[in-house]
Amino acid sequence: MVDDPWSSALHRLWQAASRAEEVAALADDVYAPLLATPGVHRVVGTRWDGRHVLRYMRALSAGSDTPVIVATTRSMPGAAVREPGGEPVVDRLEPDGLDDAVWPEAAFLREAPGGAVVSCTFRLDQRGWAALALAVDASADLAAVESRLTQAVDVIVACHTGILQRGREARRGADDALLAEASLQMDSSLDVEDTLRRVARIAVPAVADGALVHLARTEGPEFVAATHVAVQQQRALEAAGRDDPWLAALLARRGEDEDTVFLSGAALDGSPFAAPASPTIADADSGEGPHPTVVTISPLRARGRVLGTITFVYQRPEARLPDSAFLRSLATRAALAIDNALLYELRRTAVLSLQEHLLPSQLPVTDRWDLSASYAVGDPMLDVGGDFYDAVLRPDGSIALLIGDVCGRGAEAAALTGLARHTLRTLLEEGTDAGTALSRLNRALRQERASRFLTAVVATLTPRTDGTVRLSTCSAGHPPPLVLRGDGTVSEVLSGGLLLGVLDDVSYESRDEHLTADDTLVLFTDGLTESREAGGTFFESVLPARLSALRGSDAAHIAESLARQARAFRDSGQDDIALLVARWTGLPPDSGLLPPDHRLEQAALR
Repeated sequence: MVDDPWSSALHRLWQAASRAEEVAALADDVYAPLLATPGVHRVVGTRWDGRHVLRYMRALSAGSDTPVIVATTRSMPGAAVREPGGEPVVDRLEPDGLDDAVWPEAAFLREAPGGAVVSCTFRLDQRGWAALALAVDASADLAAVESRLTQAVDVIVACHTGILQRGREARRGADDALLAEASLQMDSSLDVEDTLRRVARIAVPAVADGALVHLARTEGPEFVAATHVAVQQQRALEAAGRDDPWLAALLARRGEDEDTVFLSGAALDGSPFAAPASPTIADADSGEGPHPTVVTISPLRARGRVLGTITFVYQRPEARLPDSAFLRSLATRAALAIDNALLYELRRTAVLSLQEHLLPSQLPVTDRWDLSASYAVGDPMLDVGGDFYDAVLRPDGSIALLIGDVCGRGAEAAALTGLARHTLRTLLEEGTDAGTALSRLNRALRQERASRFLTAVVATLTPRTDGTVRLSTCSAGHPPPLVLRGDGTVSEVLSGGLLLGVLDDVSYESRDEHLTADDTLVLFTDGLTESREAGGTFFESVLPARLSALRGSDAAHIAESLARQARAFRDSGQDDIALLVARWTGLPPDSGLLPPDHRLEQAALR
């Protein structure tokens, strides 16, 4: 005989299962058709976790629309004998023979008229199992009842599996999105400390309730960052990250682990995360609140070495804990971001150190010249720049100022920078005139077959008996210097000459001007004038006004102010900026300088 009512009910059950977001939503679609089976008087369902704790029980009798629902956390070790293995287990039992320590649903089943219980226990997942039990009378076809019961269980298991699968897919999508966002956030900074703070912040609260980041050092793990969803607990977490010996000893051994370590329960004994938690970890104010239940420690590995560890603290249900694969991926991305930041810092330090060695450690100190220089690196990651400057005291009592710029950056540019500065310095110290010094440098570059050209200018300052200074300027394709007069006017020192390193035989001529007391000579590289704002204007167009506003200032203030203004002005351009400033005082050192008028400087900035 075709069982149309049950077939229709089973079809509806499958449809409901495909839409259900939780298994409990299927209860009505499961219980009602089972109770409609001839001879079935009561259906009781139970749900258990892996520790034989009863979480949920639902009972419904034939003819009733109101189920009895019990939500509990009742531990029943005796129920272990019922826990199924891989396949569902169907049993036929006598109601009076049910052990209440094993069957919490026994009381409901005994109340039903009839003389048999048909039960099916089945596993939902690794963390739990469930059971459906039917109280039937003597008229029931037990084979048919068992068949319907196992079919209903098949739907429940399939529904639960589908829910878990959809949950995993949603979780995987969320995890992928979080990992992508984490990469963007961590990669957006090349500052080591900022990157480490971002690593800690990006995972809280999305991944964990708290996070600690340590770097691996020879002397032991170094705490660098911590964050927690609760401010009080963050303070306690920071204290544990800095000073806790249990955590320090554990982290020191973590470089031996290839993957994330999960710690809970007894494994946390003696730690600042153990239960009962100390007031500083659980709740810094009241000593109350959720205890950390799980701690994970993931090594931060990049380029085959351990950079440190990231420790997550969880105060959330086990189902919301991330898996090892996710934590491994997050740790890998964090390690790469930290490694990039560390490499950037090392490179930046090396570039700045090399750049310093290509420049004079100090400028000459004289009683009539106020000398100062400024050097601003455009971008350390672009490698060593080719800007250089120097000041040389000459045998005849004059002083020679030189500044230059090698085309390009990198090792070759650095080599030519050193060659150019030291060649010019040596020749000028020996008393060689500027034109000859530039010609000999050009010859040396051609003999070395240098693939780069460079520009340079040498300004020789010779005091006269009338208190003025003869300014003799010799240029090889370099931006012309500027003279700031004592009255605030600014003029350009006209000079010309071919670039160095282009042709074999080149001669250079000098042009003379004069300076009086309080006049200032400013030499610079094109990084200053070619700084460009968003609208396309070059700093060169505003430089005379900015320099004029600095009249009365000493050489150091002029050099630093112009460099700072150019950096603030530019929206594009990464070139280095070098400035060399000489102010002729014509006065003894104890006479003092004119006080700078900062109102003029501020007005020029507007």
